[in-house]
Amino acid sequence: MPDLVLSNVEVVYDKVFLAIKGVSLEVGEGEMVALLGANGAGKSTTLKTVSGLLGPERGVVTRGEITFGDRNLLAMGPSERVAAGLVHVMEGRRVFGHLTPDENLNAAFRTGGTASRRNELRERVYTYFPRLKERLRSKAGYLSGGEQQMLAIGRALMTEPRLVMLDEPSLGLSPLLVQEIFAIIGEINRNEGVSVLLVEQNAVAALEIVRRGYLIENGHVVMSGSAEVLKQNPDVQEFYLGGGGNVDYQDVKHYRRRKRWLA
Repeated sequence: MPDLVLSNVEVVYDKVFLAIKGVSLEVGEGEMVALLGANGAGKSTTLKTVSGLLGPERGVVTRGEITFGDRNLLAMGPSERVAAGLVHVMEGRRVFGHLTPDENLNAAFRTGGTASRRNELRERVYTYFPRLKERLRSKAGYLSGGEQQMLAIGRALMTEPRLVMLDEPSLGLSPLLVQEIFAIIGEINRNEGVSVLLVEQNAVAALEIVRRGYLIENGHVVMSGSAEVLKQNPDVQEFYLGGGGNVDYQDVKHYRRRKRWLA
């Protein structure tokens, strides 16, 4: 059963720029799904559309529907969406640099919750990310990039989400750290039953842990399928998995790829 459904969604910035154009996708309950594409393809805009964070960037949904379970997300504000179980870990980590890891986690816990539940969730985060417990007294601004990404994901878990949206969690990290963090994301998915929508440019790493994927280009979803099918597709191999050999990208004709995909 789908947990999150986007149906033919369009988003316009500043009443002029059409950023995503008829995007449709689904994330099933407890499923891990990747949204892949190059920089500027519309991946982050898609996540902000779901989480309700388009407003500060003067973006608006002009067409389509978004449902989360049986609820119409477009009728809900950002805080209502979090309360419903949807959380967005934004690109760039955005932790509170002047606070410790503990204080960052406490800040994400819901208002009115009990201290015992808060402590239980916090210890669960430290179980997944023991490195954060080792840096308990450090200010978050002095943590490494990988540790800050762990903290951003841990802070999301403090909201007790049903679905976590991760925007470029591999950005700026070493391959070993990417492997470690992605393995933990997979573990959280299996242990907690939390659905995951993963936005990534690192298609190689993403397709190793997700069940299905969507490929977006210039605001359009141009391909979707299982992770195995996407990994075997020659166009995906050439342009996203590094399997194309010596390619002169100045001579790439994008319309030729899109024509094949849409066919």
